Amino acid sequence: MELFWYIVLVVMLATYVVLDGYDFGAGIVHLFFAKTEKDKKAITNAIGPFWDANEVWLIAAGGVLFFAFPTLYASSFSGFYLPLIMILWLLIFRAIGLELRGQIHNVLWETVWDKAFGIASLLLALFFGIALGNVVRGVNLGMVENGVSTQEAHYFFLPLWNPTFSPHAEHLGIIDWFTLLLGVISVVALTIHGANWIVYKTNAAINQQLKRVVFNLNVALSVLVVISVCVWHLIEPKPFHNFLVNPVLFIFPVITLIGLLGLFNVKRFKKDGQGFLFSSLFLVGGLASTVASIFPNVLPSTNAINPSLTIYNVAADDYGLSVGVYWFVIAAILVLVYFIIQYKVFKGKMDDVGYGEH
Repeated sequence: MELFWYIVLVVMLATYVVLDGYDFGAGIVHLFFAKTEKDKKAITNAIGPFWDANEVWLIAAGGVLFFAFPTLYASSFSGFYLPLIMILWLLIFRAIGLELRGQIHNVLWETVWDKAFGIASLLLALFFGIALGNVVRGVNLGMVENGVSTQEAHYFFLPLWNPTFSPHAEHLGIIDWFTLLLGVISVVALTIHGANWIVYKTNAAINQQLKRVVFNLNVALSVLVVISVCVWHLIEPKPFHNFLVNPVLFIFPVITLIGLLGLFNVKRFKKDGQGFLFSSLFLVGGLASTVASIFPNVLPSTNAINPSLTIYNVAADDYGLSVGVYWFVIAAILVLVYFIIQYKVFKGKMDDVGYGEH
């Protein structure tokens, strides 16, 4: 049952990355590339009917984490307390930036909320990438100092950074050179993803420029991915162990590579949705590859005193996990029906939606 709920959790997180990821990317595009009012309207129209529903997947993933892996939930929400609060505020500012912008037609008012929407989207993309980096790198479980565990085996707390900015320090921080690298990859990848969504859902004049942006950013993304793979062994001595033991897992890096290579053809795509498909493949493949590489760990320990948190030592009782399956099936059906109706109602181009107009 632990494996079933772990797969459910990963699928929910992957769905969130793909769906809310294009919202983050659209916000970054809005911040840096939307120069005219018409372009800004096209971008908000493209995500307007979807962004709040997409966030449900993050809430659902948090609910599954609380239900199925309560020890991991308790450990993570205490250890990552500071960045989680920052993410919460960024989600709030992104939302009110979208909702309040059209309340008053004044240049100063609109500019303030445009910046709130764009900067919040940029920082959210950065912080979620950094969060993934922290999971890959691991944390000092038990707050070990000089070989002695000063706290419970599953407890830790991280400041935003440490003075050495090193992922090998005894007193780690949220941000170091490795986690920041993954954060930058996240920003670039989600910017590409958001641009592809805008091209897919609008006929905006900015679309041709965005295709050039996607191509150029994909070059940068490819370089960053190669760098991250090369330095991975500095964090994990045997980063490809799971793939060598279970070769079937290589399907995930292959999916990532297909998405990455496909994006180089963005200027030649005949259908607007093809770019979004390839960026989705990259995001899903990249997340799945990362998760597969550390399995069964869900939060590695950086010390030799306390064991890493795995899906087996943080899971709830088997009875609760089994009963939860029935409720999960009901919830999954309801969510699936909702999303089918939503995307059917808002299918096609969104140029005339007029989101946020008052």
